[in-house]
Amino acid sequence: MLTREEDIDAHALFARGWTISAIARHLGRDRKTIRAYLSGVRQAGALSGVRQAGARARSTPDLFEPFAAYCAARLTEAPHLWATTLYDELLELGYGSSYPTLTRQLRERGLRPPCEPCRPAKDRAVAVIEHPPGDETQWDWLDLPDPPAHWGWGKTAHLLVGALSHSGRWRGVLCASTDQPHLIDGLDRITRALGGCTHAWRFDRMATVINPESGRVQASFAAVAKHYGVAVRACPPRRGNRKGVVEKANHVAAQRFWRTLPDDVTPEQAQQRLDAWCATRGDTRLRATTDGKATVAALAHDEPLRPPPAAPFPATLTVSRVASAQALVSFRGNRYSVAPELAGATVTVSHRLGTSHLDIATESATVIARHTLAPEGAGAMVRDHGHVTALEHAAITATTARPHRGKQRIPPGPHARAAAQALRGQQPSGTTTGGEVVIDLARYAQAAAARRTLPPAGPALQQ
Repeated sequence: MLTREEDIDAHALFARGWTISAIARHLGRDRKTIRAYLSGVRQAGALSGVRQAGARARSTPDLFEPFAAYCAARLTEAPHLWATTLYDELLELGYGSSYPTLTRQLRERGLRPPCEPCRPAKDRAVAVIEHPPGDETQWDWLDLPDPPAHWGWGKTAHLLVGALSHSGRWRGVLCASTDQPHLIDGLDRITRALGGCTHAWRFDRMATVINPESGRVQASFAAVAKHYGVAVRACPPRRGNRKGVVEKANHVAAQRFWRTLPDDVTPEQAQQRLDAWCATRGDTRLRATTDGKATVAALAHDEPLRPPPAAPFPATLTVSRVASAQALVSFRGNRYSVAPELAGATVTVSHRLGTSHLDIATESATVIARHTLAPEGAGAMVRDHGHVTALEHAAITATTARPHRGKQRIPPGPHARAAAQALRGQQPSGTTTGGEVVIDLARYAQAAAARRTLPPAGPALQQ
């Protein structure tokens, strides 16, 4: 069974034109095994004891698994503990395998942590590492503080930098996030800008590529490496000098590009400025060679790079946006329409790399619009006919009320007059505090009775 690294190396060598027999001899594996992995019949699994989809399960139980936790805890407490001493302790706990099996399991599982005080990262001898032409591309993220506020990227922008180790040619892509879809998009764009794929890609221990705990390639990134036909090389922990070419490119990008970037540029304009600087300044630098001095562009032109795949790896790029008052959503220098009811609402823009359209969905993941993707930074406004009609209808409906005239006569109404009398301390006649009319029928009855009573007779009438 091939490890994930061997599987990636096999696909990379096969993409370079190696035969299955040559790959089998190089990796020390059987030809039928190599053929099965290249054809997709078998796939590389994870660590022992973990089975992935399509990976062959173990035929025998893992005898070392019960002792792995003890070894990890013991070596964490004492990183310099001899393996022979650990072997003696395991024998007392019932360990039945051999000593070579123990040392192999310690290496494969990475159970012995590095002792950083014993190997400091600075003040050590630095060797000159040879980089053959077309062999390696180095990648790294550069965090750039305080991007322009109108970008909406928060307090930090991210620049993915890729550099050819031999010639020193580098390119960068500005990103709002460092998640895996943005990483894959940046890898594809930089690879095409550099002119093609090298034999291997070197990364530090970024979590989207390398598992920080095991140091193995992430299962989600293995498919990306096989899509581009490259091998993945991980830098050892705290060994930044191993990828010094891209580290120097990071320093140049921060000092000569980001430090002088104006505040009134858009992300697309900033990307264009970076590409122009790399082409006019970065590629004209002189490098010392065995035949004299040559420019970076000349050295990069002579590197044997493989053409990149016809389409990018199909990752889905997802970003959040707020629709404007005109029901438009901004994405990579263009604006796309949504229904007028979503003006001011937060929506999600999704774009599958390699496709010619994008989807706009609500926060509940309901897709409400699909548009044809416009060229990046073109400043285009892509609007659906239905959205335009609905927006015009909403705008007309909102302005049908008759405006007030400046000289219209509007005297105080009943409510205003009642409030004024209350302020003057007068109670309105025939009303209560609530304004209701009160009719006292007892007064009407008393008046009627008085009228029916005859007046007393005079002296003449009494006779």
